[in-house]
Amino acid sequence: MRTRLISMRFGPLLSGLLLALATTALVAAPQASAASGVAAVGEALQQGPVYVAPGAEAQLSTAQADALAKKIKDAGKPVFVAVLPATAEFPADKVLGAVRAETGITGLYAIRLGNGFDAGADKAVMPRNAVRNLTEAVKTGAPVNANTQLNNFVDQALTQVKGGAPASWGTTGADQGAPVGGLIALGAVAVVGGGGAYALVRRNRKKKEETRREAIARLAVVVDEDITAFGEELERLDFHPGEPGADDAMRGDYEQGLDSYEKAKQIMASVQRPDEVKGVTQALEDGRFALATLDARRQGRPLPERRSPCFFDPRHGPSTEDATWAPAGGAARTVPVCTADAVRLRDGLDPAVRTVETERGPRPYYDAGPAYGPWAGGYFGGGILPGLLVGTMLGSMMSSPAYAADFGGGTGSGFEGGDVSGADFDPSDFGGGDFGGGGFDGGGGFDGGGGF
Repeated sequence: MRTRLISMRFGPLLSGLLLALATTALVAAPQASAASGVAAVGEALQQGPVYVAPGAEAQLSTAQADALAKKIKDAGKPVFVAVLPATAEFPADKVLGAVRAETGITGLYAIRLGNGFDAGADKAVMPRNAVRNLTEAVKTGAPVNANTQLNNFVDQALTQVKGGAPASWGTTGADQGAPVGGLIALGAVAVVGGGGAYALVRRNRKKKEETRREAIARLAVVVDEDITAFGEELERLDFHPGEPGADDAMRGDYEQGLDSYEKAKQIMASVQRPDEVKGVTQALEDGRFALATLDARRQGRPLPERRSPCFFDPRHGPSTEDATWAPAGGAARTVPVCTADAVRLRDGLDPAVRTVETERGPRPYYDAGPAYGPWAGGYFGGGILPGLLVGTMLGSMMSSPAYAADFGGGTGSGFEGGDVSGADFDPSDFGGGDFGGGGFDGGGGFDGGGGF
């Protein structure tokens, strides 16, 4: 009786699901067979992360493609891999950009063309230099099998690429010459309907927007304190352009300070993304150095060296020396410090660390969560920040792909990793390896010099 009731209740739904899947399969098959060249590659990658084209099956077996696709999908990152034969159908100098345009999804694209290899990425997903370095890392002076090379590349890329997997991907492994999970994904769309898929995308984007708004709200408190503190520094300096002894250099420093103050306020008033806060703190740091230079001119002291701000609290102004310091339970490292904090450390005292409010009460900014990464990044740019934050909570979070996607990246285009952007991408922002500069050698071999 129980089985009969279940059948009566859910039988029509299951029948409808099977019918939809069957119908979808019948509809999808002609489309898949009709497409060829980069169009077929684009269709396939819209449905899964790995595609092996007809004629390239010897490069990557079904089992190997399945495993590689599962690895990418388990990580949930927008990494696309295509294994293609070195034929006229895939012109070496154009295939990378053409596949990106046909797929239409912001991401990192790796292509094995014959025995050649290259990769490209949208700027929102991975910087050009990072793509180039990853690409060179998996190349050798002689041909290497596709499975080894692609897995090496993907393993390194998944820890660095920003954004998430596109919603269009299915849940099964890769298939030679066919999209990964294509029929299941298409069947699900047929059953749920376009509105359901759209609702899922909307929920994901809404969650991301809520996370960003919360991050901006937290940042706003800290940044407003910084802007206020800088305004107070301007007042305490009490400089008047017409005062006795004032010269053009002093007036230039003061004008720089005022400009930085206004710039910081203007940027903060228009911030829409957490990473935009970097511009605020960069402006404040420029302004603080200008005021330190002005003060030295007025006092007749040697002009200060342009250094990073005090690590413990950028409001302390430019650092004056480097000191050895270790966070609680962490390894010692060298950090830039102001004179007052240098004295405290030599006396065995705790430095005056900037604290921010958290759910656990006031905490040092470097142990307060990922939202403060953009704030710190504006003060400590140029690659210095990762080394300073090793072993801290913020440092650990900033090294994760999730942090990069939610707080650290973005080009202003509105498209992130996994977003459907169609062919709306800037070729100059989609690069890595030698994209656009010759790329694959067209003969199926390595040239050992950075191209395909």
